[in-house]
Amino acid sequence: MLLLNPFDPKTVLLAKHAQHVVLIHFPVALFVSGVMFGWFGQWKARRGLLDAGYYNLLLAAASTIPTTVSGLLAWQFQLEGQPLKGTLLLHLIFACVSVALIWRVWWLRRAARNTGAHPSVALIALEGAALGVVVVTAHLGGFLSGVNAPS
Repeated sequence: MLLLNPFDPKTVLLAKHAQHVVLIHFPVALFVSGVMFGWFGQWKARRGLLDAGYYNLLLAAASTIPTTVSGLLAWQFQLEGQPLKGTLLLHLIFACVSVALIWRVWWLRRAARNTGAHPSVALIALEGAALGVVVVTAHLGGFLSGVNAPS
């Protein structure tokens, strides 16, 4: 049996899917916390919370780039680029929608921040919908990774 060194750069960087499984937590957590900070900042009229929300959304959007790349590379390495079907195809579709929504929410929050306007009810509804899409995407990914699989 071959033992791998967890601190060997080859083990870390060349694992077939480990990067995606690790990286995905960043955009999800940053997006959820960014939306929550934004909502509480609006509710309590606290600029500091609104700022925290904005920067969390900015980092969430930026972190979707390496996460998306690592997911596409995992598809290529593990499945050798075979056509996707079933849960994996659904996960890819929801992931693409999630990435687009995360970037759109950040862009709209940025516009509201730059103009000094309060975010609209439509933006808050979009954030809620985006949270739902992100949760479904994560749930599907959990099944794919075995985390949400039946015992």
